[in-house]
Amino acid sequence: MKIPAVILAIASLPQLHSQTPAPIPVKVVIVAMFEPGEDTGDAPGELQYWVERDHLDHIYPLPAAYHAARMNDSGELAIVTGQGTAHAASTIMALGLDPRFDLTHAYWIIAGIAGATPEHASLGSAVWVNWIVDGDLGYEIDARELPPDWQTGFLPLHKKTPYEQPVDPLDGQLFQTNPTLTLWAYNLTKSVPLDDSPKLAEIRSHFDGAKANHPPEVLLGDEISSSTFWHGKLLDTWATDWVHYFTKGQGTFVTTAMEDTGTLQSLHYLALAGKADFNRVLVLRTVSNYDQPPRGLTASQSLTAQRISKYAAYLPSLEAAYRVAHTVAANLEQNWPSTRNQIPSAK
Repeated sequence: MKIPAVILAIASLPQLHSQTPAPIPVKVVIVAMFEPGEDTGDAPGELQYWVERDHLDHIYPLPAAYHAARMNDSGELAIVTGQGTAHAASTIMALGLDPRFDLTHAYWIIAGIAGATPEHASLGSAVWVNWIVDGDLGYEIDARELPPDWQTGFLPLHKKTPYEQPVDPLDGQLFQTNPTLTLWAYNLTKSVPLDDSPKLAEIRSHFDGAKANHPPEVLLGDEISSSTFWHGKLLDTWATDWVHYFTKGQGTFVTTAMEDTGTLQSLHYLALAGKADFNRVLVLRTVSNYDQPPRGLTASQSLTAQRISKYAAYLPSLEAAYRVAHTVAANLEQNWPSTRNQIPSAK
C-alpha cells in the first residue's frame, strides 16, 4: 500500500514536543507546619527562616497541597503542611507523588514548634523525637460520666477500659523514627547553643516540673500527635500514660504536636510505593510553650494565652528549630557523596 505523501511529510517533521524533564533530585525535605503570613519579610513562622537563610528561591506550585514547595540549588526543599493531621497527610502525599521531584534518596526533617511537659523539657529546648503516638484515634466519654475506677475518659479503639492489655495499635496509631539516625542527629547537635534570656528564665520560674527551670537544651524524647490542642495538668498525665501504653513502656512523653502522625502516615505509604525511604525520616520539635498552666492560673485561664505568636518562647523556639535542624540538613547535603547511599548512624 502506498503511503500518502502528506503523511510522510508530517512524519519527517522535527518533534514539536520536548521530552519530559528528568525529576529533580532532592537531598533534604524540610517539613514545616505553618507560616502565618508571607514566606519572607514579615513575622516568621516555621518556614520563613529556611526560605531567607537557605535561599529557597525556586517556587513550585502544588495545587493539590496546602502550600507551594520551595527549593534551592543545593537540593534542599521545604514544604508547609498546614495545621492538623488531615492537612499534613494530604500535603505530604501530594508532594511525594509529584513527578517533578525524585525523593527516593531524600531525608525528611520535620522541624516545628511544640508544647511540652515541664517535667522533661524547658522552654526553648529542641527535642529529637523517636516514638510518635497518635492522640486522636480512640473512644472518649465525658469526664463527668467516668466510672469511679477510671482515671481518664480516653480509651483505645476496640478496648473496654483505659489502657487495657494487650496493646494493639491500629495502622497510623504508632510510629518510630529510625533510632540510629535519630541518635546520630542528636549527637551531632547536642552542643548547639540555644537562645535564652532573663525574660525566658523569669517565665520558666512560674512552672513546676523537673525540667521547668532548666535553660534550653537539645534532648531526646517522644511525642503525642493530635489535631486537638489540649491543655492542663490532667491531660498532661493522660498524654504521659498514653505514650507509655502504646510504646509498651519504651517511650517517654515530652512534646505535643498537631500534624506528625498525618505526615508520617503519608511517608509510610509513600515508602511502600517506593517513593520515599521511611528510614530517612527525622522529627524535631522545639518547645514554644508548656502544656499546662503556671502556678496560680487555672487551665482555662492559661489556655486563653495559648496563641501561636503569643507563646512564651515563640521566637526562641523558631530559632531553635532552624538552628538545630539546619545543622543536620547541612551535614547531609555537604556529605552527599556518602549520605546519598548510606544513612548516617551514631558511633
